[in-house]
Order: sequence, then structure tokens, then C-alpha cells
Amino acid sequence: MRRRALILLAVACIAPRQGSAADPTAGKAVFNRCRICHSIEADAGNRVGPNLHGMFGRKAGSVEGFAYSEAMRKSGIVWDDKTLAEYLRNPRALVPGNKMAFPGIADDKELADLIAYLHEAAQ
Repeated sequence: MRRRALILLAVACIAPRQGSAADPTAGKAVFNRCRICHSIEADAGNRVGPNLHGMFGRKAGSVEGFAYSEAMRKSGIVWDDKTLAEYLRNPRALVPGNKMAFPGIADDKELADLIAYLHEAAQ
């Protein structure tokens, strides 16, 4: 129970806050780090990572044709602002054993900007 409370507190601290000045234009620049492995356009297909189009509200590990790790398929995550922020902050901490070779985004502003961009570009 204490661990769960600590996790919820950590998520509250790293998730972008409503009313923050998240900048989708700046987020597009942050996404260039992601574009190496992920596509975002509707029919672009998968790359080294899965296509991110339509990701919000989607169950993690469910993009057709992508070979996810067992850890991601069984994570039970549904992508929203909070789960995405927690994952992008430290992918290995949220889903131990996932295959994403990305160190994470430590900067709160960059993280908020990226999520704002994804809301526009991934729909």
C-alpha cells in the first residue's frame, strides 16, 4: 500500500499539469528523439518501435504487427497523460523488462511539450 501511494505521488509530480504552458511546437522538436524509432502518421506502419498514431486511450502492447516484449503486453497500461509521462520519465521503471532502449526525459517542460505535441499529431 505504501509503495502504491509513493508511485501515485511520483506520477502526480511528473505528469504535465492542466493549465501549464505546454508548447506542442516545442514538443515536435522533442519528438525528433522519438522519430528515430517511432512513426506517428496514421498509415506509416511500425519501425523499431510501434506506430504511435491513436495512442491515447489505447492499451499498451496492442499495435497490430509489432513484436512487443511480454512485459509490455502484460503491463495492463492504457495510455493517457499520466501513464505516458511516467513511462517517458523512466521507461524501465514503469515496465521492467520492456524493450525500449530510451533513457527517458528528465525535463518536466520537455515532457509536457512532447505530450502536448502527441495529442495533436497522434490523433
